[in-house]
Amino acid sequence: MKRTKRRYIAVQLDCDGVPTERDLLDAVWASLTKLYGEVGASLAGLVLISFDVERKMAVFRVALVCLPQVRASLAVVTSVADVEVSLHVLSVSGTLKALFSNL
Repeated sequence: MKRTKRRYIAVQLDCDGVPTERDLLDAVWASLTKLYGEVGASLAGLVLISFDVERKMAVFRVALVCLPQVRASLAVVTSVADVEVSLHVLSVSGTLKALFSNL
């Protein structure tokens, strides 16, 4: 069995309040499912790695083959838990060490 290649995406939240980790992950999953269906969303393997409340920054792990789809679904998210939000991709990297050194 071949190992799946992964990428890490750093995302900046532009919003007034700060949503919880669970609400953010649910909103991104809902967007991914709405755009690409259950099968497309499951192929992405989306996982929330870290969420910094003070900096309003989140790091997601995704499958490399679904990176464009996840970036598109991040752009579609407009609200998280009834709070208007805009998600901006800061950086994409193959390792967490490289990702955090670029931020």
